[in-house]
Amino acid sequence: MRKPGSWWGRKSTPAKVETYTRWSFHFFAVIEAVTVGLPLLGAMTPWLAAPLLTLVTVHAVTCAVTASRVLDWTRGRRERPVPMLWTLGTVTAVVAVTALGVAERGPGGDDVQTAAGSVFGVILIFGAGVIAMGVRERRRVYGVVAGFAAGAGIVALPLGLPAPATLVTMLVVLLGGGFIAFTSAFSVWLLNAVYELDEARETRARLAVAEERLRFGRDLHDVMGRNLAVISLKSELAVQLARRGRPEAEEQMIEVQRIAQESQREVREVVRGYREADLGVELGGAQGVLAAAGIECTVSGEAAGLPLDVQSALGWVVREATTNVLRHGDAKRCTVAVRRSEDDVVLTVENDGAAGPSGPGGSGLAGLRERLAAVDGTLEAGTVREGVFRLVAQVPMVTEVTP
Repeated sequence: MRKPGSWWGRKSTPAKVETYTRWSFHFFAVIEAVTVGLPLLGAMTPWLAAPLLTLVTVHAVTCAVTASRVLDWTRGRRERPVPMLWTLGTVTAVVAVTALGVAERGPGGDDVQTAAGSVFGVILIFGAGVIAMGVRERRRVYGVVAGFAAGAGIVALPLGLPAPATLVTMLVVLLGGGFIAFTSAFSVWLLNAVYELDEARETRARLAVAEERLRFGRDLHDVMGRNLAVISLKSELAVQLARRGRPEAEEQMIEVQRIAQESQREVREVVRGYREADLGVELGGAQGVLAAAGIECTVSGEAAGLPLDVQSALGWVVREATTNVLRHGDAKRCTVAVRRSEDDVVLTVENDGAAGPSGPGGSGLAGLRERLAAVDGTLEAGTVREGVFRLVAQVPMVTEVTP
């Protein structure tokens, strides 16, 4: 059974920000309905308050739905919800005119006028702010807010609202709508920025892998390119000498054999250097990379003095664990500990992002277990408590490398 709140812990940072942003706009709808809708029940008779409250609720729900669809549009998941924006504008106009009509031409009483006037202003403010989300250009955002403020004056004067009160209402709508529009635009910008930063982090991890592959390919080309060229030339020379019956052909083929064996040895050295990892270097690199990604990383223990095969195996564990914390988790903290004894070395990597090694091409847990098995080591990995993933690698201090 899943624990309460586990759905939140499984979300990535961008997904959490998006969820927070969506529910913030939904909360705006709740604020609208509660602050100007509920007071209607105590300010006027039920037969008048109920329809007006229904209109306010419909407008609040329309704002929430429109905001959600606009967020999908800004994330590229759907086309611009133009019909929904027009629907919100129409509902806003209907509710605003109705509220102002009740305030100026409805039953008398200060409570009625105050409550209905509040509905008029707040409806226009939230309507302008949400509709501005569906506009990219800054000038058009200004135009939407200014248009709602001007519309408030155009509607208010004919219905009998005094000129000073009309100017105040227009100013309130302009400032309030501008604030909601700014808040909406900033929230959308922040959400997009978080997604872009997450994509940049993944790109950095992929570039690190690509850079290592390029280094390996470059080293292999330097070794094989030179030696294969020499082998080709000497083989061609040996063929020519053999056709002429010259005894030097045998010496050239012996030289070709020697160069081929030397090439084989050099390739092994290149591959061995590619596969081996220095534990001390990997610990320092992990701490630097995680810190650059905003993840607090604590490293304890020393790698100096460990056998080379032990360092190589554990270094790969650190490298793989760090890569997967960056790419697959949502960690805030990570601890790496190296504990040594006379018999073995234990490496523990723990993070609160619930991310384990699962890289492509068998380079995850299976690949790490194969590397550790070569030095008689073991690997344990799994979630130890809610949202915390722990990886423990144990390697004997004296190892025999499996051929």
